[in-house]
Amino acid sequence: MKIGIIGAGNIGGNLTRRLTALGHDVSVANSRGPETLTALAEETGATPVTVGEAARGAEIVVVTIPLKAVPDLPSGLFDGAADGVAVIDTGNYYPQQRDGRIAGIEDDVLTESRWTERHLGHPVIKAFNGTFAQDILDRPLPAGDPGRMALPVAGDDEAAKRKVRDLIDALGFDTVDAGGLDDSWRQQPGTPVYGLREGVTKALAEASPERTPEFSG
Repeated sequence: MKIGIIGAGNIGGNLTRRLTALGHDVSVANSRGPETLTALAEETGATPVTVGEAARGAEIVVVTIPLKAVPDLPSGLFDGAADGVAVIDTGNYYPQQRDGRIAGIEDDVLTESRWTERHLGHPVIKAFNGTFAQDILDRPLPAGDPGRMALPVAGDDEAAKRKVRDLIDALGFDTVDAGGLDDSWRQQPGTPVYGLREGVTKALAEASPERTPEFSG
């Protein structure tokens, strides 16, 4: 598949490494420009592009940037994407640690990914947000292996969700359907499943919609 990755930090960089290794055609962008991605491109064979070019022709686009930077993404970002493009949102809201208070999340009581979706103007699938970046490289296992990690996946578009779950399976991880995007609070920071490597279904069921003080603005 043709895959675009917006954000080349820990998650974006390691997804670039794994997805190119699986034979996908990956374009990767960051806020500093393609000239800063030369080393990653040489390592992986990915194509460094501008943010505005990252979704061009892509069947899947991964948006993996700080939440506070989402409103700065260019409008029409997905205009040149493939029909039925699935957009993965890996973002987390860290009001005290990084993002500052985002009124649209806290005052309007939106899940983080619903807020992101509204800014992007395109449905999103929430995945990889509670995954340790190093696990993407170190913990893939074949399907059926009893030690295989499972990742929660939330979203409203069932076709896009299936495409994302199939991709995660190919990466070496099981998935758990965490419901629609309005249910994605179950996998936000501060919930039992966040950063968990096993017992995902039980942890999702035990989540509370109340934000913990650490992750409130």
